[in-house]
Amino acid sequence: MPPAHSPSSPGSPNSPAPHGGSGTATAAGGNDTIDALDGRLIRLLTEEPRIGVLECSRRLQVARGTVQARLDRLQAKGVIGGFGPEVDPAALGYPVTAFATLEISQGQGADVRAHLASVPEVLELHTITGAGDMMVRIVARSNADLQRVIDRVVGFDGIVRSSTAIALENPVPYRILPLVDQAAAE
Repeated sequence: MPPAHSPSSPGSPNSPAPHGGSGTATAAGGNDTIDALDGRLIRLLTEEPRIGVLECSRRLQVARGTVQARLDRLQAKGVIGGFGPEVDPAALGYPVTAFATLEISQGQGADVRAHLASVPEVLELHTITGAGDMMVRIVARSNADLQRVIDRVVGFDGIVRSSTAIALENPVPYRILPLVDQAAAE
């Protein structure tokens, strides 16, 4: 039985490679990474993360070996980045989410990445184009605690400037199934 699956893995923040572009596309613009059965398997594991391989095979009406081979292939290609619980930071006592855009000193990328990775409240880090160089998703226990987290994030010589926006709500939480359905249909 595979362990519990989480779409966050982002990286999730459980993730992992859920935010990465690990798929391969064909020259015609189609998708050769997953097919309809793979899509149904991913949907089943996402909706029922504790389901076992044998039960997957029963519900999908394919051999157990087929399900296991598909899972192995999807993991090897990076389509499935991991199996784990989906953890809600708010339930852990971190209900405030914010996004900080950081400008960094040239040549300091590796050091800034290492610094940010050492801050537990930094859930994700992306290098970006545009006004800043990096964007981080951070959490805090309160608005007052957010100041402490921001001070820790920017308290590094390689970070020149920051701009922070507090998330008020999350009406479309991280999701992957609509994309899986589209990729499986191509």
